[in-house]
Amino acid sequence: MTVRTLTLATSLVALAAPAFAAEVNIYSYRQPELIQPLLDGFTAETGIDTNVAFIEKGLVERLKAEGARSPADIILTVDISRLSEAKEAGVTQAVESETLNDHIPAALRDTENHWFGVTYRARIVYASKDRVAPGEVTTYEDLADPKWKGRICTRSGTHVYNIGLLSAVIEHDGAEAAEEWVTGVKANLAKRPEGNDRSQVKSIWAGECDISLGNTYYMGAMLKDPEQAEWANSVRIEFPTFADGSGSHVNISGVSMTASAPNRDEALAFMEYLASPEAQAIYANVNNEYPADPETPPSELVSSWGKIVPDDTDLTAIAAHRGEALKMMERVNFDG
Repeated sequence: MTVRTLTLATSLVALAAPAFAAEVNIYSYRQPELIQPLLDGFTAETGIDTNVAFIEKGLVERLKAEGARSPADIILTVDISRLSEAKEAGVTQAVESETLNDHIPAALRDTENHWFGVTYRARIVYASKDRVAPGEVTTYEDLADPKWKGRICTRSGTHVYNIGLLSAVIEHDGAEAAEEWVTGVKANLAKRPEGNDRSQVKSIWAGECDISLGNTYYMGAMLKDPEQAEWANSVRIEFPTFADGSGSHVNISGVSMTASAPNRDEALAFMEYLASPEAQAIYANVNNEYPADPETPPSELVSSWGKIVPDDTDLTAIAAHRGEALKMMERVNFDG
């Protein structure tokens, strides 16, 4: 058989074969069970299949190593710092979409449209129902007040959630005041930072401290666990604000399109689906978070925690301080 005949035969086979199904390939920092209802809803609505690789760490490094050959179309991750890191590494691309702009507030999306918040959570205070009066916690700045000495628990200061909060304090109050604040919070710690946000609530339940820093969605997670529900029921959520009158510090779960997305149209369809009322409700309910779209109400459980007024400071501006915030945490030896 000649080369020409082989080529022709191959072309005929290709024409006769069924077309490849439309698909979108997703690299996700979020656990499969937290996004599967969302993926099922997307496929049911669009007919587009999804393929997900759950990546616990090194997502940006993997995309850089794969380069233009990467099969990934979408990044799903948590925390503004991780989304900013991906953009700065050059592994994402700008997306123009009226749908996304209409549903996602400007403060929850990149100014150059490289990432979009899908849901958000607040970094709040868990307070003992027995030892802290309602309304006793008012501002983040108040946490440095000596009245809290020996009463605060938190996870590592260098964890991205606390780096995000300190970055917000820098943006609101300036670097000098922020360093004084974080030094004051360290002086008020009941014990050395360790564990995760849930273990801090356990420490409140055990009487080791009276308040802790944590993300709102952990309340929902604890209430679903037979053992941890007792910890959760020993505290209530307080929504501190910044002293300048801004609301509560929030962070996001977000989405980006990769720079080399091989299925760009399908990827855009997925991003726009995430902004739809249906997807907003699904994702927020499964994760016990707040929908990014202000027109979509939170779940009954999340609503029961109280009224939140989210800080509308541009998350890009806050994320710009993350390097400075990490150095500050290390300089004051917050975890020491």
